Amino acid sequence: MTRGLSRIMLVILTILGSAALPALLGSPAQAQPTGSAEDTSMPQFLKLSLDSVSPGTVTAQSEPVLTVAGTVTNIGDRGVDEVAVRVQRARPVSDPSELRTALKLDQVNYELPTPFQDVAVRLEPGQRQQFTMSVPLRDASGTSLNITEPGVYPLLLNVNGTPDYGGQARLDDARFLLPVLGLPAAADGSAPPLPAPAAPPVQTTLLWPLADRPRMVAGQTGDLDREVELTDDELAASVSRGGRLDELVGALESVFGDDRAADGPSSAVCLAIDPDLLLTVQAMTSDYRVLASPSDPDGATRPGSGTESAKAWLDRLRNLASSMCTVALPFAQVDIAALAAAADPALTARALDAPATIVDSILNTRSVRGVSLPDSSSLDQGAAQLLKNQGFGTAVLAANAVAPEGGAGDPYASVPDLVRLPGVPGAVPPPAPAPESGDTPDAVPAGDTADDAAQPDPGTPAQTPAGAAPAQPGGGGSSTADPALRVATFDIWPAAALAGVGSNPPTPAYVPEAARYAVTNDSRTARLQDALGAVSWRALQTDPGRPRSQLIVPPQQWGANRDEAAALLRQLDLLVENKLVDPRPFDDLVGQAPDPVPYQLAPLPEAAAEAVPVHFATPARDQSHRISQLLQAMVEVPEAAPTPRAYLDPLRDDLVRALSLSDRRGGPTAQAEVFAARRIEKATSTVDEIFRSVSVLPPGGVYTLASESSPLLLVARNDLPVSVRIRFRIDAPAETKITDIGEQLLPPRGTRSFQIPTEVSDSRKLVVPISLSTPEGVPLGYATSISVRSNAYGQILAIITACAAALLFLLAGRRLWRRFHGKRDPADKGIDPGLRQRVVRLGRARRRGRGSSGPQVSEAAREARRRTARGRERV
Repeated sequence: MTRGLSRIMLVILTILGSAALPALLGSPAQAQPTGSAEDTSMPQFLKLSLDSVSPGTVTAQSEPVLTVAGTVTNIGDRGVDEVAVRVQRARPVSDPSELRTALKLDQVNYELPTPFQDVAVRLEPGQRQQFTMSVPLRDASGTSLNITEPGVYPLLLNVNGTPDYGGQARLDDARFLLPVLGLPAAADGSAPPLPAPAAPPVQTTLLWPLADRPRMVAGQTGDLDREVELTDDELAASVSRGGRLDELVGALESVFGDDRAADGPSSAVCLAIDPDLLLTVQAMTSDYRVLASPSDPDGATRPGSGTESAKAWLDRLRNLASSMCTVALPFAQVDIAALAAAADPALTARALDAPATIVDSILNTRSVRGVSLPDSSSLDQGAAQLLKNQGFGTAVLAANAVAPEGGAGDPYASVPDLVRLPGVPGAVPPPAPAPESGDTPDAVPAGDTADDAAQPDPGTPAQTPAGAAPAQPGGGGSSTADPALRVATFDIWPAAALAGVGSNPPTPAYVPEAARYAVTNDSRTARLQDALGAVSWRALQTDPGRPRSQLIVPPQQWGANRDEAAALLRQLDLLVENKLVDPRPFDDLVGQAPDPVPYQLAPLPEAAAEAVPVHFATPARDQSHRISQLLQAMVEVPEAAPTPRAYLDPLRDDLVRALSLSDRRGGPTAQAEVFAARRIEKATSTVDEIFRSVSVLPPGGVYTLASESSPLLLVARNDLPVSVRIRFRIDAPAETKITDIGEQLLPPRGTRSFQIPTEVSDSRKLVVPISLSTPEGVPLGYATSISVRSNAYGQILAIITACAAALLFLLAGRRLWRRFHGKRDPADKGIDPGLRQRVVRLGRARRRGRGSSGPQVSEAAREARRRTARGRERV
């Protein structure tokens, strides 16, 4: 029995062991590559990184071989033997969507392989091995890439190896695009050179974005005696040598130099500049400070280090802008849909109309007007209507953000360069009021219309420099009189490829779900190759039915370095040199006639998911309205600084930055939510403090009036650096009558006394509530009250006094009348004459006694006294 049970257990163990052993030995063979197309959830053993490709673009003058350099790193937990790499080629890209989707194809679709080349005999965990391999572009041996005609070719670099405890498998790959403008002669001489295809050149326009995330600390005003504070000093590094913004400007300088002819390759490039970036960099040209901890906006600060770099970068940018096209981006990459939800004219004007004026004034140039470039590359109906109402004639959107009327957005459909949206009609602006005749006053109210809000004030160097011209609708004038909004569309596939260039590449909202993958799995070299191929693809198509124009738009916060950006500019130059591309200025694009087919908006779902939450729009609108009320009460005095607008514009800028799309791309938005809430909170706190800075001083104690018509003396204080118009709000009791003295002016940072005409009909102590307001009735400061007591008589006391005076006058008149008629007054009757004589004698005796005890007097004096006494006795 026991022996039989043992045999059964042995059989079971044998079966289980035979089932488990293949799994243990074979699991590494199923390891998945980490390239563009593959799932990274399986075990990974090797990481293949593409380091360089030469030539990056093949022309008839190139070398006949393709040289690829890379690095293989063992990222697993076991050694790998027999490491080898090879290059595989897929068919050329025939549709623009394949510029993205071809990089997701399985390796079996790269049907033309070249032989493997050994890289390492063995790689232990953590080891890496660099390699360089060369393959012919074409020859007769069958070991080449067999490229026979111009085009854009997807290539796959495949690495194989044998992990410990496993079999040989493909352990990783790297995919990239190779643009072929022409072909050199075959390496073995079997084929002659092949020039670029003879086709009409493609009209090409390239936007060159210069933008950054908002970095101003919230809650700052435009006071001249303050130093600007930034959240960090990363912008100083960005504009310094080797920084992102420095290298984007440097790439333009290195490729175009001083030769920026009107018909040269540089004419196709238009600088798209964020005005918030310019304001921040300009503020850095003076002393500034940065937070010691960006998470603590009220904490300690330290001096900034980028003053000299900021000055140099601005000077270089001014030099470029003097001979290149420029266009202003919306302020701080604001979400235009959130602006539409806020529905505040002054906030909208600052975010959309002011940017063109800011860019022009700081760079001393004239930017393209009437064109808006939303950061989301998509608009909903409210946002589009807002742009048209502001005077913008054209918006630059992704091609799949619009669709023919009655249709839906199709990322794979071809869309004309410029289309009309009849569903977004223009609004007729109200006529401007005629100016009044007369002399210009020395001090005028600052006001706050939408146009006023769009005009940056020249009074503060931290905001806008001197010489800023008044803003006009649409950032300075509409480019077209078309009543419908126009849309200049850009091809999403080259744009997506350019978005992948550089550090921290995002996946834009316009990329369809089927074409999305983690571009960070590819090396920067591979992503640059993808961009070069995407930029070149349309120029290499000879099909007469395809469009022969393109607008190329990188993301606004583009992360390309100098080498990558210069490579793209040289690619454009190379296409022009090979007569495949004609440079087209940006203003020529937006000024051309639109396609006659009517289109409609097709908002992108991904853009809506990344939008600013609507709950930020309401507080932004409320605080902007309060800023407008303050601006209306302030007075602009000629040659006085800061002006009201320069003082308050930074607070409105904070509200616009709270509606920014920055930091909301392709990841958690919790940090962006915190920053937006903090900006609104700090701006609200500062506005509250400004309202409290204008107040009436409490007198302290009881205020006593000298008479019933004495004026009430009040003192008002203004702690702001600008003059303010005020009115007194006095709730007079029934016993008083206080005259309204009307609108008054308080000087900056000073006090002023006011005499308020007052009539008090009561001598009791009265309590009079007093406060200040703007001329429009908006309360200022804290309300106070004063206790008033008047020395004036009351009404009853005045009657009694008048009666007593009349009686006194009557009695005195009767006495005089009797005396004149020799009659004794009845009031003197009843006095005994003998008593009268005794009283007189007693008085005379006392006077004589005082005279004898005193100094000697003359006889004449005594005689005079006697006569006086006798006279009194007779009386």
